[in-house]
Amino acid sequence: MIERTRIADLAALPDGPVAVAGWVETVRDQKKVQFVVLRDETGAAQLVNPATREAEDGDDDARARLAITDEISGLAHGTFVHVRGTLKHDERVKLGGLEVKVGSLEVVSAAKPETPIADDSSLDKRLDWRFLDLRNRKQNLIFRIQTTMEHAFRTYWVERDYIEIHTPKLMASASESRAELFQLEYFETTAYLAQSPQNFKQMAQPAGFGAVFEIADAFRADPSFTSRHATEFTSVDAEISWVESHHDVMAMHEELLVAGFTAVKEKYGEEIEEVFGFEFVVPTAPFPRVTLAEARKIVADSGHDVVRADGDLDPEGERRVSAWAKETHGSEFVFVTDYDATIRPYYHMRHADDPTLTNSYDLLFNGAEISTGAQREHRVETLEAQAVEKGLDPEELGWYLDFFRYGVPPHGGFGMGLARVLMLALHEPSIREVTYLFRGPTRLTP
Repeated sequence: MIERTRIADLAALPDGPVAVAGWVETVRDQKKVQFVVLRDETGAAQLVNPATREAEDGDDDARARLAITDEISGLAHGTFVHVRGTLKHDERVKLGGLEVKVGSLEVVSAAKPETPIADDSSLDKRLDWRFLDLRNRKQNLIFRIQTTMEHAFRTYWVERDYIEIHTPKLMASASESRAELFQLEYFETTAYLAQSPQNFKQMAQPAGFGAVFEIADAFRADPSFTSRHATEFTSVDAEISWVESHHDVMAMHEELLVAGFTAVKEKYGEEIEEVFGFEFVVPTAPFPRVTLAEARKIVADSGHDVVRADGDLDPEGERRVSAWAKETHGSEFVFVTDYDATIRPYYHMRHADDPTLTNSYDLLFNGAEISTGAQREHRVETLEAQAVEKGLDPEELGWYLDFFRYGVPPHGGFGMGLARVLMLALHEPSIREVTYLFRGPTRLTP
């Protein structure tokens, strides 16, 4: 490895020799002194170089300093350099209270003098040059937060003896809705990209795995151009055995989110406040819970008329229920439960005393839905009947229904969009900002 100290680690070092490496963020080329802001993956530091503008013949030291001065004068934004110098702690320096006096500077990879994007470039333009867009501190922090949150999710599950599974993304039939399937040639037949690991995480229940989880890609051929939709996204999924109802799934779900948010707050709370300008809040469990019927009333009482024919909440309805939860419970999260059977999949369990309702929920966060969960129907005869009711042919569901013919415990689970959680947690306007490389109806590159 090339010798260097990460910029975030400089503060712990005493004054003295040091090597740093990264890319040039800014250059202030003054007559007597040059300042360079150098950034690496951990932060930014100030380099200082007393400028040498001329050198007499025979003065090798001055000629070397002149060469460094000229090199710095010609540095373009984004150029990667390796620098050796002297570290000095100085509280007068605004950037971290330290600076490095340049002893030698090597240009490792020069950048073109003009960058194709600027701070005021449109989001689409920035996505065209995503590798440059990701260099800024805010974007770097987003993906550190994502890493910490995912690790906390996994830690929560692993500590409770969940099994991590990796389900196939090539499928012979739809896992959710045929209307949102990506179809592709697969040797002599047709395959589909998985919309969800739903079927396969349920398969783990009769397999005797108990509790399972997966964080992986999912695909939806959804022609939406909204700020919260993508055609490829990271789905956070879990499924657990021996639930009495969907409330058991909700209890696990909220504990998981509290664990993830706590880890982010502990590691990056101060930096989030500095970079994003707000205090990152860890939710308190239990989250408020309202039935869909109660949610409809909350929305109606607020003066909004949901015009959807299926009786589900529209985006404005979700925002109003979230506002109610914030105002009455001080919570950014709210579960909406007991959805009508007409707007839920056939595999959601119905209420024992009211078959028009399901043991299911949506989780709303800061005004938008981030997850759907439910207790699954595990009785094969009931599954078949509900499939027929939905206009499905049980013969086409044979391999899935086989999961339930040889014994299966009562179970339930959820699927949650990771990018939506990050977008809403960080108050970003679009999931494009929090997705490493976004895929939508009109974007397949870079």
